Amino acid sequence: MVVCNWLMTHLYTFQCTGRSRGIITRMRIGELANRTGFTTKTIRYYEDLGLLPRPARQANGYRDYGEEAVGHLEFIADGRAAGLTLKEITTILELRSHGESTCEHVLGLLVDHLADLDRRVAALRQARRDLAKLTARAQSLDPANCQDPIRCQTISTSERRPVAHRARFREHRH
Repeated sequence: MVVCNWLMTHLYTFQCTGRSRGIITRMRIGELANRTGFTTKTIRYYEDLGLLPRPARQANGYRDYGEEAVGHLEFIADGRAAGLTLKEITTILELRSHGESTCEHVLGLLVDHLADLDRRVAALRQARRDLAKLTARAQSLDPANCQDPIRCQTISTSERRPVAHRARFREHRH
């Protein structure tokens, strides 16, 4: 299964030894940020959320990351690119940390995200149809006939959409 193979490839990178020519590679947060493209603030945030294990500290208090942190952050980036939320990524990591298979879980998440995207696309198509009608109406109006000092005749209409529909439209715009 493609999803499972993708996930396993990235999860197994966490078990990397971090060795380079027999020397354990350690890095501070700035180095980790440079290698992964994440900001230091984001890395600290992921630590706070539990997405990234808290690193050991050097005697001077600096964070001391191993190579496995790169793998964790790459997995998080890949999950975000696939449309997963940080909470969903956390769930996947928790399942894996308990030795559980995540293939079915990830597939379910992807199916849910696809259905949500389909709903949003449908809402956008409806919004486009509504806007096209309003534009056609506006093009047919004569500005000289606009008498209402409060409302613009271009967007005012006697056809009111139900309040629930307007609320759904606003929800999809954010």
